[in-house]
Formats: sequence, structure tokens, C-alpha cells
Amino acid sequence: MHYKDLDADAAFDLARAARVSGRRVTAIGGGTGLSTLLLGLKEYTDNITAIVTVTDDGGGSGILRQEFGMLPPGDIRNCILSLANTSTTMSQLLSYRFTDGTLKGQNFGNLFLLALCGICGGFEAAVERMNQFLAVTGKVLPVTGSDVVLEALFEDGSTVRGETSITDAKKQSGLRIDQISLQPQSPKALPSVIEAIDQADLIVLGPGSLYTSIIPNLLVEGVSEAILRSDALKIYVLNIMTQEGETEGYTAEQHVQAVNRHARGNIVDVCLYNTQAVHPRIVEKYRGERCAQLFPNPHIFQKMGTRLFGGQILALGSEFARHDPLRLAYTIMQAAHQFDRRPGVLGEYDSFMLRQE
Repeated sequence: MHYKDLDADAAFDLARAARVSGRRVTAIGGGTGLSTLLLGLKEYTDNITAIVTVTDDGGGSGILRQEFGMLPPGDIRNCILSLANTSTTMSQLLSYRFTDGTLKGQNFGNLFLLALCGICGGFEAAVERMNQFLAVTGKVLPVTGSDVVLEALFEDGSTVRGETSITDAKKQSGLRIDQISLQPQSPKALPSVIEAIDQADLIVLGPGSLYTSIIPNLLVEGVSEAILRSDALKIYVLNIMTQEGETEGYTAEQHVQAVNRHARGNIVDVCLYNTQAVHPRIVEKYRGERCAQLFPNPHIFQKMGTRLFGGQILALGSEFARHDPLRLAYTIMQAAHQFDRRPGVLGEYDSFMLRQE
């Protein structure tokens, strides 16, 4: 294809065709990291499935979970909004947070999902209906329909239950987390989750909190096993910085080792990382949290058998060390094109999309 000879209309049509035929991407995680990734990914492919953890017990999600027995809606809502094709007003409405009264601190999107639970008869059906209502690109799935609680085993042998309590205990004690588990153990994954992993040709883990956003998904029965048997390229997106309450003092390789250990096998083919230096002013802000920027050691990763792929994926102009959605998605697609090039016209589509940047 001679891309430079295309006029604007032809280029638009070609990009549209490329997204329709884009890679089947299954993205696994939670928190703001997954929703950030999805914002960028939908520019490259229509074939996205987001698998979202359901262990959050803080904020508005925690209140709804406690009072109504629903699974935590916050991460699901954010991922759906990232993939939604709807008006700005609707997005603002579903992101609106009440500031007064008995609903103070609660998010309207969470309440919308709660209402759908009542209408549809359950959380899974409510999430599916919200996907349809907002015409999302791809689909968003909770990893399990079971009500699960996160439990951490610390290096001194003590255990703490609950996602928020684990983070607080880690901050106070400074002890390392040895193991994360779910209670009750081995909840079953939704069949649609396993199907999405089996059908993927690209699996992306992260970015996000190692022990509370990424690893909990791997502890759900069937998920790690499906990833291990998959022939898809598996990319782990390394966080830009270590995280207070989870990974203070960790190296890049220790993040990957923790993922593989909890998955009971080597599930990371490529570790994707940021190559840009975080501004010293921001680094200084994180120093108070005993956090530092992560840079992989190529020699250690070579010994581990994990390939590295770096890119300039830092969000510029932010007061925090965050990934830029479009830069992150572009770099992921670059890595996929390099390590798992698709044949024929599909590979041509991928090349075209990467040349648009």
C-alpha cells in the first residue's frame, strides 16, 4: 500500500477497516491503569475485551458493596466509559460525583449500575446491559460473578483481609507482601472471560497496582490456566513508578516475578516499560512515599527469558507519573507488530495504523 498517495477520505476508510480487522486484544487489570489503557487501545482495534478485578472495597464502591451486596462497580464503570461511544454530556453524567447529602461521595455511574442490577436481576447482566447502552467498543467483563475478598500474607507470617486494609497495613508496617489470595479460594471465572482469553491474539496485563489490580484476576479459577495455554503474545505493562502500600523497594523484574509466581507459570512474554525520565519535581513528590522510577535491567530480563520493549509512554504535563493513553497503546501495538507480526493484509493494516502517529 502506498499510504502517502491516499487522500483524507481514503485514509479514513482504511483506518476504519484496520480497526474493524484489528487484533483481538484481551486486557486484564483494574483501577485507573486499565481504563487508561482502554482509552488508547480503541483507536487501534474494535476487538477489545477488558477483564476487570472485583476486589475493590473502598470509596463509593465499597459502600454499595456493603449495603446492597453488589460487586464493586467503580472499576467496571471506568472501563466502560473509556470504551463508550456516547455524547460528552452522557459521559459527564455517568462520571458525576455527588457532593452533598446522603449521596455525598457517590458516583452516578455506580448508582446507574446498581439500578441495572435491580432491573436485570444480577451484576453480570447489568454490566452487559450497560455495555450495550453506551455502545462500547468491544466489551467489559467482571472476572468473576463471585463475591470475593482479597487476603495478603506478609513476610512476617501475618495476614490481612480486604484491599483497603492491605494497603494501609503495608504502609504502616513496611513489610513486603509474600502472597495474595482470594477468599473464598478459587472462585470460578465467567465463561465469557475464559472465551475472551482463548480467542485473543494479544493479551495485555496492566498497567496498574500489582497486588490489587492485576494479580487478583490471575487467582480466579481458569484465568491463569487459559493465559498459559494461549498462543497469544502476552505483554505486561510495567508501572512507571513503584507504588506506596504495594511495591516500595521493588525492582522491575520483581514485578514480573510476582505475576508469574501467582499465575503458577511464566505468562509474560514481553515487559513493556517507559523510557522517559520523570521530572525531578515529581520524583521528589514520590520520594515521600518511598517510591522510585522503575527501569528494567536488560541482563536480568534476558536470564529470565522475558523480552523488553521500551517507549516514550509518559503522560506529559501531569502532576503525577502516569501513562499517556495514546502513547501507551501505540507502543503496545508496536511491540505486537515486532514480536508477532500478522500475515498478509492484516499486517498491512497494522503497518498503516502505526504510520499514522
